[in-house]
Amino acid sequence: MPKRTSPLVAFQSKTFRSLWSATLISNLGGLVEGVGAAWLMTSLATSHGMVALVQSSTTLPVMIFSLAAGALADNYERRRIMLIAQMLMLCVSATLAVLSYSNALTPWLLLSLTFLIGCGGALHNPSWQASMGDVVPRDHLPGAVALNSMSYNLMRSIGPAIGGLIVAAAGAAFAFLFNVFCYFALIFALWRWKKAPARNMLPREPFGSAMSAGFRYVLMSPNLLKVMCRGFVFGLTAIVILALLPLVARDHVHGTAITYGIMLGFFGFGAICGALLIGRIRDLLSNEWVIRGAFFTLATSSFCLALSNQLWLSCLLLMPAGVAWVQAFSLFNVTVQLSTPRWVVGRALSLYQTATFGGMAAGSWLWGELADSHGVTGALLIASATLAIGGLLGLLLRQPDFESLNLDPTNTFSEPQLQLDLRSRSGPILVMVDYSIDQEDVAEFLAVMAQRRRMRIRDGAKQWSLLRDLEKPNTWTESYHLPTWIDYVRHSQRQTHADVEVSERLDALHRGDQPPIIHHMIERQTVPRHDDMPLKPYLDAT
Repeated sequence: MPKRTSPLVAFQSKTFRSLWSATLISNLGGLVEGVGAAWLMTSLATSHGMVALVQSSTTLPVMIFSLAAGALADNYERRRIMLIAQMLMLCVSATLAVLSYSNALTPWLLLSLTFLIGCGGALHNPSWQASMGDVVPRDHLPGAVALNSMSYNLMRSIGPAIGGLIVAAAGAAFAFLFNVFCYFALIFALWRWKKAPARNMLPREPFGSAMSAGFRYVLMSPNLLKVMCRGFVFGLTAIVILALLPLVARDHVHGTAITYGIMLGFFGFGAICGALLIGRIRDLLSNEWVIRGAFFTLATSSFCLALSNQLWLSCLLLMPAGVAWVQAFSLFNVTVQLSTPRWVVGRALSLYQTATFGGMAAGSWLWGELADSHGVTGALLIASATLAIGGLLGLLLRQPDFESLNLDPTNTFSEPQLQLDLRSRSGPILVMVDYSIDQEDVAEFLAVMAQRRRMRIRDGAKQWSLLRDLEKPNTWTESYHLPTWIDYVRHSQRQTHADVEVSERLDALHRGDQPPIIHHMIERQTVPRHDDMPLKPYLDAT
């Protein structure tokens, strides 16, 4: 488990300080633009659902495109991907400003443009999150994640208030224009960041294979599945406060855009406190109780917010909600990063974001529809009960503690000396490993091989099987397939130090005079030359 240190220790990295500061400015612009878009929608549409869909339009792209963005983050230069994403969002925000100034925006056009901005965010986020492991040491990673949350929520404490003032004084169009200039800070910081290119002698993994490899890795990782399930439920229920807050500000406390900004500011201030207290809270509580506490805190805040019609009381209720929000999401994020090796961390984070942002997108629509049918108060009360049930979900899907495993690659694999001249695309490849196991060790051997099976499939193996020799019952053979030789090399290089323990246990159970024998084979088919001719070997290595 990483050492419990202050989140501020990540500031020891000059690169992290530069990128974090630039992100601070970028977050300010995004929040100002978000206030402008949400408040503009209240004047363009009368439906509560349309107002809530502004939140969905920025989160839905993450659910749709995040896995593809994660595959790009793991196979291309992350700095370049982030630059492209920032330029895309800058252009869309500029278009939004121009159309707003010309009064050409309609509700669906506004949602379409905010959706495109969300697409830029979906492209940027996996590369940004995965880059934390490149910028700071592993021990500082929880602090870096907490500081990233603090960066957003620090601006949330003042950005919405600034956005409310800008919208009230100069209109939503100026809020969009303000965001355009805020993009330049992060673009400049990314341009200056000279990251050493990763040394990889293997060709880049094909895009489709990279996506399926990330999906397969998560499916074969029980802890990651638990995190993503809880993240989806948390996003689905917790988003109710942010999705309906414009309506709370307008209908419950009879405020303006400035009121909405002030309320968001209190939520953000609570989130800052949550980020600063994150280490101390984790010293007192297990990861599971941090998540349960976040669910129950938001349930209480939502319940009380539904009954409040006083601005000061509603603002105070939003502070613990902000604390719970940042505690839960930063804990989910750190757990994913510490449970995943570097070769697939971008895709694991993207799938986590798909789950959480997909929950938030669905929740924004759901609570907006419930607000239309049952009123804002009714929707908040229903959400409060749902959040309480979400907390109890931990009885079935307990939040895992931080992984203490060393997930760095062993870098000990060397290609075997082959007697055939294979190309990198030659295949399919069959690998067979022979073990000699005493009868009294069979039960333990099968238990260890169950772990080996999960690891093999997780890292790309197909058609894994375990065979026992009927004539020599002490002989067991593990077999699995890889599509090509380069896939076998890539699979073997993914072995981590944590995987070595399983290999060592298998070696200890093996009773042969020599280590387990490994056979590397290439499959070949036979084809008829003519219908009346015998089959001949098909020898062309492709």
